[in-house]
Amino acid sequence: MSLTVKELWTALHGLILGTAFLLAFAGGLAGLWNLRPEWITADGNKASLRRMMIGTWAMAALAWATVVIGTYVIYPWYRAQPPANTTGLQLLGYPRSYLLSSGRTAGWHQLGMEWKEHVAWFAPILATAVAFVVTRQRRELLYDGKLRRMLLILFCVSFFCAAIAGFFGAFINKAAPIR
Repeated sequence: MSLTVKELWTALHGLILGTAFLLAFAGGLAGLWNLRPEWITADGNKASLRRMMIGTWAMAALAWATVVIGTYVIYPWYRAQPPANTTGLQLLGYPRSYLLSSGRTAGWHQLGMEWKEHVAWFAPILATAVAFVVTRQRRELLYDGKLRRMLLILFCVSFFCAAIAGFFGAFINKAAPIR
């Protein structure tokens, strides 16, 4: 089995970085949820906060890497324009044009890629916001339930944006792979 350069970049974008972000979400969610002074000793709280800071920044970095590679490396290949008078299966090398050429697949571009182009950017922005607040307010985070809940909500919205983008990306790549 061999992969082209484009397929390698696509695998790095979705299968490696995107999946790592989505999987790391479970650890971050559990860490934020369990960050309570009454459940853990003072030394345990210190260690938990340190892990939360490292974990949230790592997740933000994964999200940024995923979105930047998707936007600036893969997306130009997706939007490549076919030569004039290219139709049917000849469009397979031009994913956007191929999807838009049929009413059955046009929705994958119109909804899926629009989500990936715009809404997916919320994932790294919100993940960075959570990492910043965890770093800046680490002591208050232990005792302020409202702050923890707010971060959990931001964290979940970030996950939701990334998960839906990953869903669309997987199906778009199945319908019209970048070759």
